[in-house]
Amino acid sequence: MDIKMDQGELDELVKAFHLMWESFPEPVQLAHKSKEVVAVNSACQSIGRVVGMNCAKHGAPEGHRGCLANKAVSARQTAWKKSKYGEREIFCYWLPVPGHPDFFIHFAVGSAINYDERPEMDPTSMEQ
Repeated sequence: MDIKMDQGELDELVKAFHLMWESFPEPVQLAHKSKEVVAVNSACQSIGRVVGMNCAKHGAPEGHRGCLANKAVSARQTAWKKSKYGEREIFCYWLPVPGHPDFFIHFAVGSAINYDERPEMDPTSMEQ
C-alpha cells in the first residue's frame, strides 16, 4: 500500500471498519482518497472488490461516472446520489471517516438487495 499512515493506526481503522460494516448486507468498502481499497466487507468481496485495488477501475467505467468520493473527502461531508443499477434505483453514499481525512467509506443501498421485492428480513424466520 502506498498510504502514508502508521501501520498500527491503519490496522485499527480496518478493525473498526469490520466491526461496523461486516454484517451489512450491501457491499461496503473503506478506501483512501487515492481510490485504493483498504478494507471490504464480505458482500463487497463477493462482487470482486479486493484490498489494494483501485476501486475506480473495478467494473465498467460508466459505473463510476458521477463518483462523489473526491467531494466527500475534500468537504469532509457525506455525499450521496440516486442512481440506476440495471432497472433498479439505488442510493450511493460516500462517507468521510472522522479523524481520518484521507479516507472514505463507500456503499450503495439497493445494489445487492432488491428492497421492492424483499422489503424486510426477519432473521428469526431463517431456517438453519
